[in-house]
Amino acid sequence: MDTKTETKLASSSNFIKTIMSEDLKSGKTKTIVTRFPPEPNGYLHIGHARAITINFELADEFGGRTHLRFDDTNPTKEDVEFVEAIKEDIQWLGFDWEGLFFASDYFEEMYERALLLIRKGKAYVDEQSPEQIRETRGTLTEPGQESPYRNRPIEESLDLFQRMRSGEFKDGEKVLRAKIDMASPNINLRDPVIYRILHATHHHTGDKWCIYPMYAFAHPLEDAIEGVTHSLCSLEFEDQRPFYDWVIRECEMPNVPRQYEFGKLYITGAISGKRHIRKLIEDGVLDGWDDPRVMTISGMRRRGFTPEAIRAFIRETGVSKSNGVVDSRMLDHFIREDLKLKAPRTMGVLRPLKVVITNYPEGQVEMLDAEINAENPEMGVRQIPFSREIYIEQDDFMENPPPKYHRLYPGNEVRLKHAYFIKCENVVKDADGRVVEIHCTYDPETKSGSGFTGRKVKGTIHWVEATRAVPAEFRLYEPLVLDGEVEDEEADNGAAGSRSINPNSLEVLQGWVEPEMSEAKAHDKFQFFRHGYFNVDPKHTTADKLVFNRIVPLKSSFELPKAKG
Repeated sequence: MDTKTETKLASSSNFIKTIMSEDLKSGKTKTIVTRFPPEPNGYLHIGHARAITINFELADEFGGRTHLRFDDTNPTKEDVEFVEAIKEDIQWLGFDWEGLFFASDYFEEMYERALLLIRKGKAYVDEQSPEQIRETRGTLTEPGQESPYRNRPIEESLDLFQRMRSGEFKDGEKVLRAKIDMASPNINLRDPVIYRILHATHHHTGDKWCIYPMYAFAHPLEDAIEGVTHSLCSLEFEDQRPFYDWVIRECEMPNVPRQYEFGKLYITGAISGKRHIRKLIEDGVLDGWDDPRVMTISGMRRRGFTPEAIRAFIRETGVSKSNGVVDSRMLDHFIREDLKLKAPRTMGVLRPLKVVITNYPEGQVEMLDAEINAENPEMGVRQIPFSREIYIEQDDFMENPPPKYHRLYPGNEVRLKHAYFIKCENVVKDADGRVVEIHCTYDPETKSGSGFTGRKVKGTIHWVEATRAVPAEFRLYEPLVLDGEVEDEEADNGAAGSRSINPNSLEVLQGWVEPEMSEAKAHDKFQFFRHGYFNVDPKHTTADKLVFNRIVPLKSSFELPKAKG
């Protein structure tokens, strides 16, 4: 990505940028090295997109580099499918890593560092059950209780740990714990488990290992091995920083990275948590991890969000030391701003009503000129067919309209976008009294672009010529969560049922689009006149069926705050 042509992360709220700048000036750091370290156990979401952008753009701005590292220390939850999906998402966002690494590549060195801790008297093999370890850990106000195995001889722990590796023991039978301080006010320093037994096939190392390091132990070692200078993570890891530093120090790592935490950003009405999404998929609410209603990167891509808009949104929100909440309409704003000069304009009728123009010659079809994008004249002009029969929106006709209704009703005249004035003469109803067709007349003198000034009309409506129209499905989305709620996985333990799911988050309509749309391909984006921006759905579109996802409506009441000063 060429960041020279793009706005950098908001420096006014970016304390990490300040730290990096000072470290380079002082000589503490020669080259900035960051990393994005996802666990390959699921799909990335908007929070990951923020972390990706922060890591890559900051390193790039200072002439450094960013590693992609898969923290694959839990073989029961990880899969190659997620590895490939994560790589695709990062590249789609516009970033390229310098160095692709796996935590599992370092398992041998991690094992040797664990042996070093045991020899130094800084780690021991514990034979308590997970429940016993949990019960004796203590609370925020009470110290923990020492394990009866805490002071076992070093040689005994060495022997047991080596036998753990050789596969002599069952899962959960023994663990290796760091030996720090069971009375520490920071619970993370109360002899945390750093290795456990797990007889499971690993996606990258196969069956070579049956003991695996815990994330909190592995992560700082990985950073140090790779020469990471600034290890950036979200705020919930702040309490883990003392253990991070302890591991680096006591394992005698030659490179000393520093961990810095930044606040999470919550988006109103959005769901991105893996447990939430998995539950909604299992319940049949969502059609997969790429459902356009969730904030996974694959879901946003399928809906039609652009990487440029996502990056601009992340830059605008900045980097702060505290968690924050952002209105989802702010992200929509950046999508409109990105698409307004890119997306071709076209017309689509989502809820069709047939119109017959009775005084237009039967069998005649004429081609009318229409700009591809009125805000970007360089995109040129397209041609659209017009004939005796067209479709309009049901909402653009009322038999008994209220005051100030300027669209079609008996006796009223409106302009057809890019075409002529038409006047409603009468209606055709079915046996139940519902209007199924309206008959109009047109004035051939009023052709768009002809310079006609004889009279004016107050309403302009869109339409699609009926004989050549292409059938299409339209999927309209509303927030998945009602009342602008904010997701907090920690607060509800991922219980998706504790949130108010919007039963009307998806509306599916069958309508018509202009004939040239038959050439549209997956991920092509358009602005449908009066309806908003739409993306060709890559999952459900086939050679015989066009499916459009509405990315965002055309208008919003949201405005960016004005800059101070």
